[in-house]
Amino acid sequence: MKRTKNFLPHSVSREDREDGTILLRSSYEQGPVVDCTGDWLHQWSETAPDRVFIAERSGAGWREESYAATLQKVRALGQALLVRGMGADTPILIMSGNGVDHGLLSLAAQYVGVPTVPVAEQYSLIHGAHGRLKQAIELVRPKMAYVADADQYAEALSLDALDGIEIIASRVGNAKNVTAFDALLKGDAGVDVDAAFAAVTPDTVAKILMTSGSTSSPKGVLTTHRMMCVNQTQLRDALPFLAARPPRVVDWLPWNHVFGGSHNFNMMLANGGSFYIDDGKPTPALFERTVENLGMKTGTLLFNVPVGFAMLKTALEKDAGLRQRFFEDLDLVFYAGASLPQEIWQAFETMAMEIKGEVPLITASWGLTETAPATTLQQEPTERSGVVGVPVTGVTLKLIPDEDMRCEVRVKGPNVMPGYFEDAEKTREAFDDEGYFVTGDAMGFVDQTDVNRGLRFDGRISEDFKLLTGTWVRAAALRMELLACLAPYASDLVVTGQDRDQIGLMIFPDKAALSAAGFSLEEDEGALVCEQLLSEILHRLKERSGRVSGSSTRVARAIVLAEPASLADGEVTAKGNLNFRKILMRRAALLDRLYDDTAHGIAKL
Repeated sequence: MKRTKNFLPHSVSREDREDGTILLRSSYEQGPVVDCTGDWLHQWSETAPDRVFIAERSGAGWREESYAATLQKVRALGQALLVRGMGADTPILIMSGNGVDHGLLSLAAQYVGVPTVPVAEQYSLIHGAHGRLKQAIELVRPKMAYVADADQYAEALSLDALDGIEIIASRVGNAKNVTAFDALLKGDAGVDVDAAFAAVTPDTVAKILMTSGSTSSPKGVLTTHRMMCVNQTQLRDALPFLAARPPRVVDWLPWNHVFGGSHNFNMMLANGGSFYIDDGKPTPALFERTVENLGMKTGTLLFNVPVGFAMLKTALEKDAGLRQRFFEDLDLVFYAGASLPQEIWQAFETMAMEIKGEVPLITASWGLTETAPATTLQQEPTERSGVVGVPVTGVTLKLIPDEDMRCEVRVKGPNVMPGYFEDAEKTREAFDDEGYFVTGDAMGFVDQTDVNRGLRFDGRISEDFKLLTGTWVRAAALRMELLACLAPYASDLVVTGQDRDQIGLMIFPDKAALSAAGFSLEEDEGALVCEQLLSEILHRLKERSGRVSGSSTRVARAIVLAEPASLADGEVTAKGNLNFRKILMRRAALLDRLYDDTAHGIAKL
């Protein structure tokens, strides 16, 4: 199968210390880095002023902003912020999802040295999640807050926590005491926006990004211009096709998260690309909008999560015209969030070969909010999912292996955060005595004899636990395997067994799949009871037990949960990640029931 030739082969240096620690670094030199995001905007406004930078759907077409128009509006917005006395200590809370005005305001704030704090729109739109919004407001104490539509966000805007904070809205509607976004676009010639821009340095905080809270309470990650700017250089060092022609995306990934808002957004800005905002999502209710958008515009790069790729695969296989347009210019398929199922990987390869006679780079990366995010990248073609590659330029990975060569990962590099917002204690805890950021993640070598084969993600250290026997259970890897084993009936699950004698499962069902299969479900004190379903789960677990050995992998019991994971109660993050600790605490009675041999509604080996 012919693969794209425009890639940079892995070249990694390895240092083995006497204590067993391994240091990995890229052998390539890091390219030039701009000082701030505004430098990119000036560069492309001068060299490609009429090229579309950012666009969103407007009626039957698109509202498109060129690089020249973007710079003009960013400078006017920057003036409006300065005349209000805003600066490094007066953050802007962004409560809405992706949009052109959201992007313009973010760039304007960065241009004049004002941090933005984008939060998940669910925190504002879901009544039960307002507590998470209040938490962010109380932490960062913003001077301004932005929403796309004041009527749509009316309930959140009425919160006492926002008293005294200027509200900006693109659509004011019936709201009172709200400033129209267009009013900010008028600017103010009486302030020196050039002086403010000149004062922005690589160490200026551009954003305060809230961590997901999947393992602890959310923290504010101080994200500097240096972190974001160097990370784009690191990515371009590894992916030379980014400089070969201006990239283009049609992308839905949320900007409150580092993947969509820093990695993808800045990749377009850094490389003179075009960002078309997809207002669809990989959900049954919204995916048709994504298909409609892709019928109008397609990208040279594709970013998504596995569920999105699965839905897109089905749509592409059904529509030959869309398939042709989709693959003809595609350079990169990039998955994140979990490993891409191999059948989806192979389907994309087959369709690409049919259309253009070669396969784009299908790949993944690894990083965190605290690392801006890309820290490793599989920059050369591979044939398997789950490989996250090698360190990007300028980064040192510190690997601390156990007896099985599963390695705890720590990171040092210019893309690593300086610390957490107003939390000196958490910042100290986040770094070891050599200054490496302690990620809490684990990695394994694809080939222990050849570091250039890359690394594979092996879960989070904090998710592992011991059974009563003292046996370690690697819950993250086990969870991914079991999701595949129980597909399509399990939408997600929690692996249990800490301080117990057996591994168990608490399963969040895919009720649509269960309904399609004809299962008749009854709710019983928080569990779904169906003999036919429990029999099917038991059959699959028994079949699996014949292929695995040892108490560290053998699943002995399962329960199906009636209630979905609750965003309001912190059981699930805005990114859709489960907070296992919160689930086990909130559903302690169901956990006890799972391990009660006399209880009904349990699949038990």
